[in-house]
Amino acid sequence: MREVDVMGVRVEMPSNQPIVLLREVSGERYLPIWIGAVEATAIAFAQQGVVPPRPLTHDLMKDLLEAMGQELTEVQITDMKDGVFYANLVFGSGVEVGARPSDSIALALRTGSRIVCSEEVLDEVGLAVPAEQEDEVERFREFLDHVSPEDFERTDG
Repeated sequence: MREVDVMGVRVEMPSNQPIVLLREVSGERYLPIWIGAVEATAIAFAQQGVVPPRPLTHDLMKDLLEAMGQELTEVQITDMKDGVFYANLVFGSGVEVGARPSDSIALALRTGSRIVCSEEVLDEVGLAVPAEQEDEVERFREFLDHVSPEDFERTDG
C-alpha cells in the first residue's frame, strides 16, 4: 500500500462529472477517481474547513465514531473492477468495513486518517506525471484554490 494525498476535486468537462484527484506521497503517480456531486461537495467542504450549520452525512459518521470510542486509522483503496473503485475503512480495533472511496475519502479528511492505495491499483490506473509536467498540476491546484462546493451542485433545467 502506498500513501496518497487528496489534491482536490474538480468537474471533468464535457461530461460535468466530478473527480477527486489523489497523488502518491512518495512518487509521481496521480489517481483520478470519478465520484458523485454530493461526495465532491463533502470532500471540498472538508478541504476548505467549511462547517455546515447541521452535520452532513460524513460529519455524522465522524461524530458517531467519536461517540462510540472508535478510531478510523486508515482508508485503503484496494481494487478497481470494471471501472469501479473499492475501498476499506480500517478501525483501531482491527475491524474493516467496505465502502466507496468517495465516502471513505470524505470521512478520512474529517478524521485526519491516512489514505493509502494498493500498488496494483496505482500500477493499473495511476497516471505518472513527470517533473516537467508539474506546471499543469500547479494550474490544477490553482483551480482548486478558487473552486467552491457550490460549483458541484446540480441544477435541473
